[in-house]
Amino acid sequence: MKISGFNKKNSDIKIIVAMSGGVDSSVAAALLKEEGYNVVGITLKLYSQSNITKSKSCCAGQDIEDAIKVAKQFKFPHHVLDYQDKFFSGVIDKFVESYAYGETPIPCISCNQTVKFNDLLKYAKEHEVDALVTGHYVRRVGAQKNAKMYKAKDPSKDQSYFLFATTKEQLDFLRFPIGEYLKSEIRDIASQISLPVKNKPDSQDICFVTKDSYRDLIEKLKPESLVKGNILDIEGRIIGEHEGIVNYTIGQRKGLGLGGYKNPLYVVDINKIKNEIILGEKKFLKKTKINVKNINWIADNIDLKNSIRCSARIRSTQKDSLGILNIKNQKATFEFDSEIDSTSPGQACVFYLKDQVLGGGWITK
Repeated sequence: MKISGFNKKNSDIKIIVAMSGGVDSSVAAALLKEEGYNVVGITLKLYSQSNITKSKSCCAGQDIEDAIKVAKQFKFPHHVLDYQDKFFSGVIDKFVESYAYGETPIPCISCNQTVKFNDLLKYAKEHEVDALVTGHYVRRVGAQKNAKMYKAKDPSKDQSYFLFATTKEQLDFLRFPIGEYLKSEIRDIASQISLPVKNKPDSQDICFVTKDSYRDLIEKLKPESLVKGNILDIEGRIIGEHEGIVNYTIGQRKGLGLGGYKNPLYVVDINKIKNEIILGEKKFLKKTKINVKNINWIADNIDLKNSIRCSARIRSTQKDSLGILNIKNQKATFEFDSEIDSTSPGQACVFYLKDQVLGGGWITK
């Protein structure tokens, strides 16, 4: 395993490896150490694990212990940084606020924007290391400066959607060696070098809440957001009452508490100002054009003065869809070649030119 962009021998290259306690970052740290790099492992303590299921977590109790075991096995220094306050203010607070405003947030992107690629990267530079290495499945191509981001070799594990907000300056300092491998290859390597986390499950969904507990978190931190209001049909008629807009997302079908309609109903809009949920048939979710704000552009080989023929991904689990992109003043419109299902404000839209990540932003109404 190599990291690119340096013209000196491995032993003179000091790197920090961000270790979540999972198999990917553990393999990266172990192999880079065996390749002779000057490795320091860092694990972030981001929250208490008391109410979190083990299989979904990262950067909490057992995960920290797992990272320490790997560091001891391969004889490199390891430190734990307590970033709980930073994580709460930068990620959890934003997550709760977003739901309270009728949006559907993606806390993994916020985490990368704040504690991982801001606070930890700042820590790395202060300690005069050459690069910050993570276990993300994405590829960085280029020398020390003006690097570009590409999808991972393993399309089933590609995490480029979650890394669109990485800035050019950050990308120059970051390295993602795992992105050059298939997940199956990483598992095989972990077994070959007898990593204690070789069979550890991948983390899933939101790390700081279980699948059904995010509403409990919102009720605890922002109880005033759970205010009853009207459910309307597409014509504006009142057809029911909801228990708070935080319980709904655009495209939701289940758990609406309404029945007896000829065709299934979906949440097609959320009106925060009026505290209303609007339901309609699936056809009202279809659209060909979306608006995107706060654009982060990392592809310096693309001219933004003209329309760009490229693809866009509006959900991490979906394939890219082709269309036309126009950007002006950090805002963009993307018109798809064919209809897509609508997505909720607060979700990300990431732009690609084949496998290259061009940039992305946040979907608005």
